[in-house]
Amino acid sequence: MNTFFCSDYSRQVEEDIIGDASNHQTYILVECPPPWTPEAFHSRWVPENLQILIREVKRDKLPIKFLLIANNLSHKVDYTTLLVYQRKEGLSNGYRKQEFQLTNIEQVADVVRKWLRGGFSDYDAQTSATRDILVCTHGSHDRCCARYGNPFYFYATSIVSSLELDNVRIWKSSHLGGHRFAPTAIDFPDGRYYGALDQESFQSILTRSGDITFLKKVYRGWGILPNSLQVLERELILRHGWDWFNYKVAGEIIKQNLDKKMVLAEINVEKPDGSLHCYQAKVVKDETKTLKLRASCNATQESVFTKYTVDSFWLASTNKLAACSQKNEALLGKEL
Repeated sequence: MNTFFCSDYSRQVEEDIIGDASNHQTYILVECPPPWTPEAFHSRWVPENLQILIREVKRDKLPIKFLLIANNLSHKVDYTTLLVYQRKEGLSNGYRKQEFQLTNIEQVADVVRKWLRGGFSDYDAQTSATRDILVCTHGSHDRCCARYGNPFYFYATSIVSSLELDNVRIWKSSHLGGHRFAPTAIDFPDGRYYGALDQESFQSILTRSGDITFLKKVYRGWGILPNSLQVLERELILRHGWDWFNYKVAGEIIKQNLDKKMVLAEINVEKPDGSLHCYQAKVVKDETKTLKLRASCNATQESVFTKYTVDSFWLASTNKLAACSQKNEALLGKEL
């Protein structure tokens, strides 16, 4: 009997992976050495007080995603790294980071509780400009993340080392979602999701150089945008090139049909020179790309994955741009 690998099948049917990035307001990343159980936070080294906190967060439906992370030093260091990435309000380029180095993992729950209450922690939070890239290696959750995630983590760390990128850290991560796109990764502080990565595409993402059209194959979307807008953002990336990654963005759904087959989308942009631009687009469900397939290696039933395409988009008219500019100024004020 042949073993089913969801990632192999997704590639075989040429699934378009855009629009799959998760929307979370906050990511809380807890350093914890593997092995991890299928439900990561039930793993051996995760203390009960942290498990209780996560249950409370789920019960209260807070927009927080908890992940376990580790690297090759996690078994050896005498501290636990806690990273909190919180989405910036208004026009933004992603997430704001706070980093804590704690004596042990038992302290994580107390620090996070204080953070949730808005209080200051007893521990100094660092806000360095480090880039944290999470690679899903959670093989006990889905076999594709072991088969493709673990080797890719090795390649990723080797590439970062060879390029001498001292400000980039590569982490193993528990389940990121979308195992059928393994190897998958999130690039913080942006919060952009990638899948079906190889060494060449990863090096281009790291250095933001090369022919950007490869993103059609590996870009899952930007987590600060609604899923149906992520396809529009990819279109804008392809038109603007790597410069786009230096822009601040805010996106919203202006209008959509009840069945969500047609979406009127808007993306507001601030360039580094301070100029403001407003793009609008009609985004429609693409029946030719919408697929029914198994979402994971262990799935027993197929799921429908709706895909969107940009039917048309335009730079807003002068009057509309003025209105967008006023909105952007309000957004900028909100961020400040």
